[in-house]
Amino acid sequence: MGLGKVERILILAKTYPSPSAQYVETSCVAGIGQDGSMYRLYPVPFRLIEEGRQFKKWQWVNARVEKATKDHRPESHKIYVDTIVCGEVIDPKREWAARWEWIDKIPSFNSINDLNVAQLNDQVSIGLLRPKRILGLEIFKARSQDWTEEERKKLMREQMQGHLFSEDEARCQVKKLRKVPFDFYYRFVCDSPEGEKEEKHKIVDWEAGALFWNCQSRYGGGWEAPFRAKLEEQLGSKDLMFLMGNQHRFQDQWLIISLIYPPKQKQAESPQTSLF
Repeated sequence: MGLGKVERILILAKTYPSPSAQYVETSCVAGIGQDGSMYRLYPVPFRLIEEGRQFKKWQWVNARVEKATKDHRPESHKIYVDTIVCGEVIDPKREWAARWEWIDKIPSFNSINDLNVAQLNDQVSIGLLRPKRILGLEIFKARSQDWTEEERKKLMREQMQGHLFSEDEARCQVKKLRKVPFDFYYRFVCDSPEGEKEEKHKIVDWEAGALFWNCQSRYGGGWEAPFRAKLEEQLGSKDLMFLMGNQHRFQDQWLIISLIYPPKQKQAESPQTSLF
């Protein structure tokens, strides 16, 4: 048995593997501990991240974790996959009341500028960004439409880390994992010391990849309209926030690792000052 200890962690992020750019970790699972600490967990096999498999976003898991030795970001931990025990899922009932309890504990920022300051001062590498307003999506064709040989090797290496799988099992998993042939970015506005500033950040949330495949299988070449309807209109009408994660090698580069979209909170009505 390894070192570390068993922690109870609420899963908040599962990213779609993207091994192409040299600065992108292959995949990332992130969550918040019972004491409010943030965790980045790896290596996690794809079959545990896929929709409908093993653990979901907003699900508690118990697992043995220990601080990663080669990754000095405070949130980064090695997870012993064979110790994962899945617990209850926090449902979105009552306007996300039970989820808000945990959202409120995540380090929260109103601008990328504030996030960068926290990274420099406190080594924060996972934080919740609350954009002022969403401008829309940008969609680009990925540089290559399928995994390159080098990417396949990187994905294989990732799956074999920690001797989780034999080479054959890892190859089988990588073969089943389809590459999303597009890159998706949210454009949004945040406040900055110089006033409002437009930002553009890549979405690597597994949900966005899964949504692409669902839209493509239902609508074929017409996938983009329903995809945009979900991410621009439907989520744009919610209180959309981004869980941001930075890169191990380039810590000033941030990705949207999870979309968090509670319904907009109703403004509390001001109490009447007089009864008469």
